[in-house]
Amino acid sequence: MPQPQLSVVVPMFEEEAVLPLLVQRLRPVLEEFAERSGAGYEVVAVDDGSMDATPVILERTRRDWPQLRVIRLRTNAGHQAALSAGLARARGAWVATIDADLQDPPEVLLQLVQRAEEGGVDVVYAVRADRSSDSAFKRLTARAYYRLIRRVVGRHVPADAGDFRLMSRATVDAVNRLPEHHRVLRLVVPALGFPSATVGYQRDPRAAGRTKYSLGRMLRLSVDSLTGFSIAPLRLATWFGLGGALATAVLLAFALVAHATGRTVPGWTSTFVAVAAVGAVQLLCLGLLGEYVGRLYTQLQGRPSYHIASDSLLDVASDSLLDPGTPVGEVRDGELSPAARRPAER
Repeated sequence: MPQPQLSVVVPMFEEEAVLPLLVQRLRPVLEEFAERSGAGYEVVAVDDGSMDATPVILERTRRDWPQLRVIRLRTNAGHQAALSAGLARARGAWVATIDADLQDPPEVLLQLVQRAEEGGVDVVYAVRADRSSDSAFKRLTARAYYRLIRRVVGRHVPADAGDFRLMSRATVDAVNRLPEHHRVLRLVVPALGFPSATVGYQRDPRAAGRTKYSLGRMLRLSVDSLTGFSIAPLRLATWFGLGGALATAVLLAFALVAHATGRTVPGWTSTFVAVAAVGAVQLLCLGLLGEYVGRLYTQLQGRPSYHIASDSLLDVASDSLLDPGTPVGEVRDGELSPAARRPAER
């Protein structure tokens, strides 16, 4: 199978309601791209362990859309892991990532490609210039998240740029070489420092179905963002310790003066407040240390972030007794060989 010029990675989890709408809008955009450029494309749909009709719809769509490639994960690994799986398997010279809920308009893909060609950059971020379709709570938490991340991690992180972006092959290869687990790609890609540009767009409401990003998942993403890209929380623990030491010195001086003047009055309230405050700061500092130790522990274990159950491209290659363009050792009896499995299971 010839190498495509453009790969579009679409992670999805139980998106049976929106999937037909996605196909209706995404396919014409990519057909227009192919007509304009005279180059091929592929859509890498990563099914993140869906339990609804998503796998059935994908297989049915693949019969009529040969450029659609379906990768199934054995279990729900999470949004960022599904994106990583798609990036590890994408073959295009350019790779775009977009969610399946149609909040990010597929039509903007053509603008991303054009901006990359005109600017000679490696990454083009789609920036949410208008978030009026989001709820007030979502806008508030997103604003707080990006403000905190840009202050702690650095100004190189584009504000209001999620996981809708276009990357060159050099960028994707650099991301795939990173050994870390719990990737937050919206921070990993800017941290590489490759030349980049932005394209603004209006974020649409979800076309169908319900969001899979609960409050708990958003909090987990925030914690991974902070502990994975900054030691500022550890410095915060240090400042808490210094502040506690300063407060202790002041209280000690006050106690000595009170004892010398004979004005010592035993008090339960002040003792309770002091002990509770110190205990709370200690627990907070231990929690921050625990987050970093936990990340080190997970990294040392070396367990993959996801496991691939099937890849329709490899299935087709196996059925055809290996396409001449398929590297030797990529397929073994329809499954990944150990050599090919290692970079795929992160």
